[in-house]
Amino acid sequence: MVLPIIAYGNPVLREVAKDITPDYPQLKALIANMYDTMNYANGVGLAAPQIGLPIRLFVVDTAPFADDDDLTEDERNFLKNFKKTFINAKITEETGKNWNFNEGCLSIPGIREDVSRPEQITITFLDEDFNPQTLTLNGLAARVVQHEYDHIEGILFTDKLSTFKKQIIKNKLISISKGKVKVDYRMKFYQK
Repeated sequence: MVLPIIAYGNPVLREVAKDITPDYPQLKALIANMYDTMNYANGVGLAAPQIGLPIRLFVVDTAPFADDDDLTEDERNFLKNFKKTFINAKITEETGKNWNFNEGCLSIPGIREDVSRPEQITITFLDEDFNPQTLTLNGLAARVVQHEYDHIEGILFTDKLSTFKKQIIKNKLISISKGKVKVDYRMKFYQK
């Protein structure tokens, strides 16, 4: 089932999300709905706060990046098959030099900006069957995971922009928070 995506301005996007346990209600259905929602909105990642749930859960599917001509064949193959569910994730290490990439967010439609992030991360998490996992990722896969991880920490990609860039997009962010944005997917706007 495709769920509405929470728009910029909703306080749930600023909460540090809470861990969940295996008895979280209807978890398998929730995860399936998150993948459906992400795919419908043409995203590569979706965190639970983006659907209104302040829990440490996010999903990623980097297959859309696999068509990038600047990638090696190995990188393309990895991205094509990198589809994962992350529960109670914790980034334990960020290494390598920072690099810029133009990011966007389903909760902040119509805004894309270059964001600097470390090129490699190590992350521990539970998969959807609550099996402990540790992954070391680099490049685009690391970036997508870092972006979604930020969501469960209450951080948005716009927080990482310079003061100057934040000033430039300020009116667009206000418009999004007021529901004055047109998208091809369902959104839910915050009513104070």
